[in-house]
Amino acid sequence: MTADRRDPGTFVARLRGRERLIGYWIACDNPVGTERIAGVGYDYIGVDGQHGVPQPGWHSAMLAVDAMGLSAGVIRVPSVDPIAIGAALDSGARAVIVPMVETAEEAAIAARACRHWPVGTRSLGGPVRAELRLGSVPGELDDAVACVTMIETAAAMENLAAICATPYLDAVYVGPADLSVALGAAYFGDPGVQERLEQALKEITEAAAEAGIACGIHCLDGATAARRLDEGFTFATVSSDITHLREAAATHLAAALGTRASAPGGATDREPR
Repeated sequence: MTADRRDPGTFVARLRGRERLIGYWIACDNPVGTERIAGVGYDYIGVDGQHGVPQPGWHSAMLAVDAMGLSAGVIRVPSVDPIAIGAALDSGARAVIVPMVETAEEAAIAARACRHWPVGTRSLGGPVRAELRLGSVPGELDDAVACVTMIETAAAMENLAAICATPYLDAVYVGPADLSVALGAAYFGDPGVQERLEQALKEITEAAAEAGIACGIHCLDGATAARRLDEGFTFATVSSDITHLREAAATHLAAALGTRASAPGGATDREPR
């Protein structure tokens, strides 16, 4: 039987089971807005701690997500740093997304930072949000959180199979903008590398499936997310609050002026990194 998709407590098990999951991206340090979005019904809400919400805001973001009881909170940490990973998990995140991982050794550092002794390096947090939400038994805590590393560089593509085979790694996640640049693009959406990008995405989904782990990707919109899920990705994140905030404001301004909304300077949206 498929788990209840509206229960955030089932998120990690469903991720590890390679079930289809759909998330949303938060780049604004705005807990009130995050709470509203968390009530929509996405499987998870990803909070950008690399390019968006600073670490002091992680607790507020996780409180906002948990308040609705519908989505699991996920934090993208700034780097392969066990201290940052531990802080994200202590704030109550059900998973961390670790950027710029290029080797199996780096993936192992991230995966072990999400697990306690004897397989990991994570420290018991004591009376913090993780204990309140998930308990204080090390093995139970380890079962309740997931480690996701990003595939977004040329080196990561070279080491793809080894990264996916890393013990205790639960998933890989594609940052298509950075991966496009790594493949030679001048900008995200550069048609000159589109064929190479699609081939790389196929290689990533196949490597993840071979290793038996989940595989996700950031998408500009829901239609693209649906297509990527049909292509073999097991989870997909849709756009971001900051992108949709600007789009909504521009659309309403255009309607009021009787004109057509456009991106600033005609620029292509580059937010999924």
